[in-house]
Amino acid sequence: MMRKAEKSIPRWHALLSAWVAACGLGLAAPAPAQPGPAVAALPATAYSSGVVYDWMYLDLQLIQQTPGFSPPVAARALGYLGLTLYEAVVPGMPGYQSLAGQLNELSSLPWAQPDEPLHWPTVANAALATMTYMMFHTTTPENKARMLALERAMPLKYPQDFDPDTLTPDISNRSETFGKLMAMAIMTWARTDGGHEAWGPLRRDQANYVPPSGSGKWSATPPAFAPALLPYWGSNRPMVLKAASDCAAPPPPAYSEESHSAFYKQGQEVYQISTAATQEQRQFALYWADDAGKTPTPAGHWAYIANDLLKAHKANLATAAETFARLNLAMSDAFVAGWYTKYTLNVIRPVTYVQLGIDSNWVPSLMPTPPFPDYPSGHSVQSAAASKVLDQLFGASTAFVDNTHNDRGWGPRSFKSFKAAADEAAVSRLYAGIHYRFSIEGGKPQGQCVADRVLALKFKP
Repeated sequence: MMRKAEKSIPRWHALLSAWVAACGLGLAAPAPAQPGPAVAALPATAYSSGVVYDWMYLDLQLIQQTPGFSPPVAARALGYLGLTLYEAVVPGMPGYQSLAGQLNELSSLPWAQPDEPLHWPTVANAALATMTYMMFHTTTPENKARMLALERAMPLKYPQDFDPDTLTPDISNRSETFGKLMAMAIMTWARTDGGHEAWGPLRRDQANYVPPSGSGKWSATPPAFAPALLPYWGSNRPMVLKAASDCAAPPPPAYSEESHSAFYKQGQEVYQISTAATQEQRQFALYWADDAGKTPTPAGHWAYIANDLLKAHKANLATAAETFARLNLAMSDAFVAGWYTKYTLNVIRPVTYVQLGIDSNWVPSLMPTPPFPDYPSGHSVQSAAASKVLDQLFGASTAFVDNTHNDRGWGPRSFKSFKAAADEAAVSRLYAGIHYRFSIEGGKPQGQCVADRVLALKFKP
C-alpha cells in the first residue's frame, strides 16, 4: 500500500500480479500494453453513469439469487461495492478526496499518478467487476458468466463513454489494472471486519449462540423456530461509526405482562392491527417485506431506488460514485448498529408475547417472524438512514417512482418524498405483526444518527 499523501502507485501491473498470486483469487491481471500517444485525461464528470447503473442492477439480482445474502450481509456487500466505486474514480473527481484515513482502520489506498491518464469508465468497470466477483464468489456458474459478459459488454453498451479514438490500449490497460487493484485493496480491508466469515448463522471462531433466558427475552419463534440469525453481526467493525454503540436507539419500555402496562398495550396493538389490517396495510406489509432470496433485501430496495433516480437524472459517473458511497456506507453501518442493539437487549418478539398473555393460538398471517430479537426494527433503522442520505443528495422534497417490485406485479409506486417511503417501510412491520410500534419508532433516530455520521465524512478537503 502507498501512503495516502504520496498519491501515486508505481509498477501497477507488477503490484496487481503479485496481489492476485498472493491471494489465490483466480483472477487475471491485464497483460502489459505498449504505450500509445499522449492523451489528456477527462474528469469523471465527463462520462455517464451507465457503467454504474448496469453493475448495480446486476449486483441487486445477485443478492436475490445467491444463498447467504440475508439483509445484513447484503447491506455489507453494497457498502463495499459503493466504496470501491468511489475510491476507484475519485482521482478523476477534482475537488474530492479519498476516504482513506476517515474510515475505521483504512489508512491508505492506491492513488493514480497524475502524469498517466486514466479512463474512468474503464476504471469503474474493472473495479465493480472485480469486487462483484469477490463478494458473490458463491453464486451460480450462470451468474458468474453474467458478470463476465457484462464486464466485456460495457464498451459496446456505452460507446459514447468508450470512444476508441481516445481510449488507447495503453490507457485502457492501465485503467483496468488500477480498477482491479483498488477493488483488491478494499477487499483486503473488508476481510478484517468480522463480517467476511459470517455467511452462515455462526462464525467459525465462536461458540454456538445461546439466547439469554428470562422474562421478556427473545426466543426462537414459530413456525420454524430457526436459530438466531447472525447473532455476532453487531460486533463487526463498522465502516464509519467508531463503534456499533455510537448510535444508540432510545431504551424500549420496561417489560411487563400486566394489562395496564405500556408494554402490554404495545403487544395488544400488534395483535389487533395485524389481525384486522386493511387491504392497503396488508399491501404495505408485503411490499416492504423485501425477503432474502425473493428480493434484493431492504438495503437493495433503497439502492434500486437510488439507481433509478441516477438514471432518470442523467447523472454523471462522479455523482453516481458519491451517491453509492454515501448511501451504501450508511446502510451497511445501520445494520451493524441495529444488530448490536438487537442482541444486546434481546427483546421478545410480538408473536411470543401475544401467545404468552393474549392469544395462545395467534401467529402473524402475512409472513413468519424473522429469527432475531425485536428491538429495534431493522427496517426502521436502515430506511431512516437511507432516506436521510438521499434527502441530502437529491433534496428532501424529491418525489420519485419506486420500480423495485415491478417484476412481481407490485409496482410502480409513487412517493412524495424519501421520508414518506421510509415511514411506510417502517410501519409496514407493525401491519405484518412483526414489530411493536416502539421498535419501529426507536429505530428511526438510530438510523438518522448513522446517516449523520456518514454525511459528516469529508468527501471534499
